[in-house]
Amino acid sequence: MRYRAFFDTNILAYEFDNSAIQKQKVSRELLDNWRPSGFFVISTQVLQEFFVVLTKKFRPSFPYKKAQQLIKMYSQYNVYTNSPDTILKAVELSEQNRLSFWDSLILAAAIESGCRILFTEDMNHGQQIENIKIVNPFIEGR
Repeated sequence: MRYRAFFDTNILAYEFDNSAIQKQKVSRELLDNWRPSGFFVISTQVLQEFFVVLTKKFRPSFPYKKAQQLIKMYSQYNVYTNSPDTILKAVELSEQNRLSFWDSLILAAAIESGCRILFTEDMNHGQQIENIKIVNPFIEGR
């Protein structure tokens, strides 16, 4: 691993999703390999969405304190802060690629933070947008 990789919220969330055992296994393996590498990147948007998923979407939901601890833990890694320029880039990407704004904001952060791979299940596996290759780690044979 000699290049930066960006991780979408769903990859982080599956690590704690006991209702999706296979995705949990894949997510844990991927995160265990990338987090210590120094090339693991997320954004402020990912941290925000991760908190919401843990405390509002999981059943049973995570206690706020535990979710807060996970946010603190992930804050120690490479966290890209979205700027007004990131938002404008996302608008451009959304229009050009017919993506939702929120997916485009993830993609813009990945591009601006110098990543070569975006791990997500929300976009087209194998698609190349600018310098980013989109990889869905849950597709068999990837």
